[in-house]
Amino acid sequence: MAKQISQETQNEAMKVAKATQKPSQTKEQTKLIAQGIEKGIAEYKKQQKAKARGRDKQRKQDLKAKSRQENNEIEFNAEAPTSSPKFPWILLAASWVGFLIYALLNGNLNI
Repeated sequence: MAKQISQETQNEAMKVAKATQKPSQTKEQTKLIAQGIEKGIAEYKKQQKAKARGRDKQRKQDLKAKSRQENNEIEFNAEAPTSSPKFPWILLAASWVGFLIYALLNGNLNI
């Protein structure tokens, strides 16, 4: 599955080949050199695309890990207030005891 090399790449390769051309070099030799340069450019572009994909993949993994860590922190923070349910019960019991003492002192309670 050979990919077509872009016209821009071919033109650039031909410019480089002509710039380095020796006086006794034939057009065919220059064309072969240009083809080699085209292959080199194509290989370079492939490597750069692979590196970019790798960086993007790593960035996405970092973002997922960061969001997982934030979700864990949120869950941890949500559980913290429910771990001490004694305080509301103590307030309720104290209010009932206070009510009973008030009622007994005023004689409103018939026990």
